[in-house]
Amino acid sequence: MDKLIVTAAITGSVHVPTMSEYLPRTPKQIADEAVRSAEAGAACVHLHARDPETGMPSANLDLFREIIVSVKERSDVVIGLTTGGGYGMSVEERAAVVPEFKPEMASFNQGSINFGLFPILDRYKDFKFEWEPKYLESSRSAIFQNTFADLEGLCRIMKENDTKPELEMYDVGHIYNAGYLLQTGKLDPPAHMQFVMGILGGIAATVENMIHMKRMADSVFGEDKYTWSVIGAGYPAEFHLGAVACTLGGHVRVGMEDNLRIARREKCKSNGELVEKMVRIARELDRETATPDEARKMLKLKGGDNVAF
Repeated sequence: MDKLIVTAAITGSVHVPTMSEYLPRTPKQIADEAVRSAEAGAACVHLHARDPETGMPSANLDLFREIIVSVKERSDVVIGLTTGGGYGMSVEERAAVVPEFKPEMASFNQGSINFGLFPILDRYKDFKFEWEPKYLESSRSAIFQNTFADLEGLCRIMKENDTKPELEMYDVGHIYNAGYLLQTGKLDPPAHMQFVMGILGGIAATVENMIHMKRMADSVFGEDKYTWSVIGAGYPAEFHLGAVACTLGGHVRVGMEDNLRIARREKCKSNGELVEKMVRIARELDRETATPDEARKMLKLKGGDNVAF
């Protein structure tokens, strides 16, 4: 069994600042959290940018540049960037980070879904920022668009910039979408995918569903012809699914993009805490964790010297 690749998703675009005072939003906070996660055992970090004043998800390339340059100066961790963005962003805005920075990896969502954040509204009476309730409510009627035209365009962008796609699978049909892209030569093998589980509108975060996703991926790509990782949205899914993935030969993503708790009644204070817990679980299961360079070899990445930042 290969060593475990732990990815830390530092801030994302799902959680709003009201939900946790520890959610990083400034470039310095995001970069510091990425470095801290690498020190805790993450081989890869997955990065979004936020407006430093309000915490609203942002596609501003200057904010991304400030974050990733700071991380690269202090760590050899694999830097992956989002092309998922946040609500209201066009596909062009979401994907602009790839030609601009030519990262080693970038997320690549494999299909359009309903992406419901609006239930968060029922958990809070007051919000820190005016944009937060409007942003959450907008998810009730919005579609997270990833049409086949979008997928084909992103395939081209990824290839042109030698960026490894991290295929985000929110449901079983997304596996077949990726299979089509591989069969037609629009994606290059071997595929690396994230099973994104627990988002309202996608597949639920259960062990049975994760095993089903793995079986379907085996049938489409061929067993041992791809690498995979799991995202369990929320607590305790992040660690329950991560533990099972450890035993099945998969990899794991943790971080405050996906989960804000270190224990059922305790908020995490940093992404590093979440990484440390996952590394500890893996160690108890006799699964060694990969270094950034080991992850690069396993995922067939181009290396940190071949990016544009």
